[in-house]
Amino acid sequence: MLVLSVVATAFALVLPVELPDKTLFASLVLATRFAPLPVFVGVGTAFGLQVAIAVTAGSLLSLLPQAVVTGVVAVLFLVGAVLLWRSASEGPEDGGEAADTRERTSFLRAAAISFGVLFAAEWGDLSQLATAGLAARFDAPLSVFVGAWAALLTVSGLAVFLGKTLADRLPVALIRRVAAVLFVVFALFAVVETVRALT
Repeated sequence: MLVLSVVATAFALVLPVELPDKTLFASLVLATRFAPLPVFVGVGTAFGLQVAIAVTAGSLLSLLPQAVVTGVVAVLFLVGAVLLWRSASEGPEDGGEAADTRERTSFLRAAAISFGVLFAAEWGDLSQLATAGLAARFDAPLSVFVGAWAALLTVSGLAVFLGKTLADRLPVALIRRVAAVLFVVFALFAVVETVRALT
């Protein structure tokens, strides 16, 4: 059963984390190499699998005592906040120059390449940390999955279909700082819950 408040929370937390992320720029670069639709399918599938892994990890974490879970969640969000704030002054992680012309290749091959690139790039990503933390905090894995995946599909859709226009206008530093503040807020909630669980 879907809990809409949890879906909205996951979406609102993962979206600003992923907007200035390397995976957005990887999607953008892939869309300059191949047709947009197979890139979107490959990227979306990779994100779906990574979100499922993160939700599973967070749900397993939730089997521990509540004080341990909320403490770990607080640490996850604080680490994420520090990493986001420190990276705010850095430029986009575009991984090199994009190709000017699209390769002519089959739908399946373009989707498979896109899947492989994004699946590898997403390991240990901040959005993965956020998703695992949310899955540990809320007892609603399906809702966390839907919200996080919807946010990632939104970002990849923007990158693939709007491309360079988005990259040129994206206030990367501002988005990273806003996301860092959101992470701190979630960390503080988790700290309060940890204290309550211990008293």
